[in-house]
Amino acid sequence: MEHSRTDATTPGGLVGGYIRLMDRLSGATAFLAAAFFIAGVVVVCQMVFVRYILGQSTSWQTEFTVFSVTAAMLMGSPYVLMTGGHVAITLLPDAIGGVIGKLMKLIAALVGLGFCAALAYASWIYVAEAWHGEWTTGSVWNPPLWPALLPMAIGITLLTLQYVAEILRGEG
Repeated sequence: MEHSRTDATTPGGLVGGYIRLMDRLSGATAFLAAAFFIAGVVVVCQMVFVRYILGQSTSWQTEFTVFSVTAAMLMGSPYVLMTGGHVAITLLPDAIGGVIGKLMKLIAALVGLGFCAALAYASWIYVAEAWHGEWTTGSVWNPPLWPALLPMAIGITLLTLQYVAEILRGEG
């Protein structure tokens, strides 16, 4: 795993402690995201074997794969932000440079933070509704829906908190 930028650029004190904590959490969720992705790949392979080699039907594999790969994407998003692996169009701020360029990047980071904060809030409400309403997927497998929604809420919440760390780091 690529090392984070906390070594030389992280301030000390409470702000630095927050940035280091978020970087560690983002790194940990990257490993969890990898595990979700691997689980999805293994289940796809199992599904192919069961369907095309054994000639049997499958009932849960497609749904599990969608949930696990989606969880991988969402749980990995804080790490992608931390390492700068996301797509960013910075041609104009980079060309302008100076205070105006930094201000443009900060405004973009604040917009991203606001969007992620709103999505995190809505995600937790959605998970709570699925939990309390005992929602299921409605498929043949029909598992409870809240475990599939939980990685969304956790991933987006951690992405929101990583945005704060990036802004505090001065990367916004």
